[in-house]
Amino acid sequence: MLQHFETQLIQTEEVRWDNATNRVVARRIVKLGALVLEEKQLTQPDPEQIAQALLQALQDKGVARLPWSEEALRTRQRITFLQQLAPDKWPDVSDAALEATMEDWLLPHLAGLRNMEHVNRLDFNGILLAMLSWEQQELDKLAPTHLQVPSGSRIALDYTDPTTPVLAVRLQEVFGLLDTPRIAAGKVPLLMHLLSPASRPVQVTRDLRSFWNAGYFEVRKDLRGRYPKHHWPEDPLTAIPTRSIKRRGS
Repeated sequence: MLQHFETQLIQTEEVRWDNATNRVVARRIVKLGALVLEEKQLTQPDPEQIAQALLQALQDKGVARLPWSEEALRTRQRITFLQQLAPDKWPDVSDAALEATMEDWLLPHLAGLRNMEHVNRLDFNGILLAMLSWEQQELDKLAPTHLQVPSGSRIALDYTDPTTPVLAVRLQEVFGLLDTPRIAAGKVPLLMHLLSPASRPVQVTRDLRSFWNAGYFEVRKDLRGRYPKHHWPEDPLTAIPTRSIKRRGS
């Protein structure tokens, strides 16, 4: 019977994202007008079409909904911090900028992938780092992930607010540290959250020297009452920094 309509049959290949199965589907469809007569899965779909369909789905979802790892999010924050200092040198990795350029930075990594499970396995931190030029490999030097304090602890820096990187550290771990640590080749002082033994901020400052000279003695008076088993020296600049919660011998 179909031979009578052979000249009216339309055969197309469709490669698209299917929300129901959460994957890219590739089918050969035969239609007579609007009537679908046959639908078969393509065994060897065009890889470029598959990648483009997956990219379109990810663009529709938006950059914020990509499976960013915690490490990748921190890398974005660090790059944003440096980009605000030197916009001509560091890439814009905001949601809007990344969404506008997804075909450049993400499409090459979608080759061979067909579903969100595959996308979830991508190393988004590595993809971000691959966007940096050779000169921009100074990321770890200019915006380090951690900073070693006088006690010997390596404390993670917080770049959640890229205009104000934060070092949150127990007060007793920075005894002897006279000045506020700085990053970005010394251009930016960290905002220090000096913590109590219970890890609560007792002072927030960018000027550690002034805190030792004045504010420390008021804080010491309060903390000695609340934490009498801890060490609160009269001279914090000559005291030995410590990770220990309690004073020796207590």
